[in-house]
Amino acid sequence: MSWWRIPKSVGMSDSALGDLRGLAMTKAYSIDLRERIIRAVGGGASAREAARIFFVSPSSAIKWIQRWRVTGSCARSPVRGHRRSPLIDHADWLLALIGGQPDITLEEMRSLMRERGVSTSVASLWRFFDLRGVSFKKKPSRSRAIACRRGSGPRSLEARSSRA
Repeated sequence: MSWWRIPKSVGMSDSALGDLRGLAMTKAYSIDLRERIIRAVGGGASAREAARIFFVSPSSAIKWIQRWRVTGSCARSPVRGHRRSPLIDHADWLLALIGGQPDITLEEMRSLMRERGVSTSVASLWRFFDLRGVSFKKKPSRSRAIACRRGSGPRSLEARSSRA
């Protein structure tokens, strides 16, 4: 069992367990640590060496150095938490599209969104419609092709004897 799992036998509802997901998230490193790594790199160490000295991941140190070189700041990125979906701005159009063409595929919607200048993925479209309770169910009119058979099967004995 993983360390982040919370057993359901605790007596909590599924919705309450969903509220606890944020407990496993770590906090951002302090500005002081970031500044010490930047000073070490300014003093001649590589970003990987500084990361090893201060016990942080090399990727974090490299990103902090890149951010400092581009912006002159080592502060945390202002982007935190849930990002707003770009599909929300097109919600009315997407829902009207489904109303007009109920058999349209997510891939076709994605290409139509690209024509509108919005780059998105099929997974993002699926999440958008899932949040609104819209599902794409197979309908009888969209059934699969019937398998090709070599006839109706073997003839019965009665049919064989009547021909003889």
